[in-house]
Amino acid sequence: MNETPQLNEHNKAEYPPMHTAEHILNATMVKMFGCPRSRNAHIERKKSKCDYILETEPTEAQIAALEAKVNEVISQNLDVTIEYVTHQQAAEIVDMSKLPDDVSETLRIVRVGDYDACACIGAHVENTSEIGAFKILTHSFNDGVWRVRWKLIER
Repeated sequence: MNETPQLNEHNKAEYPPMHTAEHILNATMVKMFGCPRSRNAHIERKKSKCDYILETEPTEAQIAALEAKVNEVISQNLDVTIEYVTHQQAAEIVDMSKLPDDVSETLRIVRVGDYDACACIGAHVENTSEIGAFKILTHSFNDGVWRVRWKLIER
């Protein structure tokens, strides 16, 4: 696609390190727990939270492994790249279920190395070396929803 694509308007100004860390967290949750990506997220500079649909509450050992895996991925200094694709192409790459009904004809796919790919119009870092360390602050489990609150700390 050679011309500048027309995307939906974006109404947020994300903090790129935190937003990119959310992508890594989502991919890790999918890989570790087989759940969908977060259905409810609040991403802020100081701390963020994501909700995941799970059958059971993760154990403390699983939570420690989750934090360690997210930090392992961050430490790999992966490039974060963007590509523009059609709906048909995107459907072969990403889950399209969270996209709005009025989504643009062209979709923007954000990739974190080979670890994650997601349709997203938000702001991201260029390399995971810009993120810092991922730290889970608290978590809770109610009615099949695991809420994790986290922040980033400088390395």
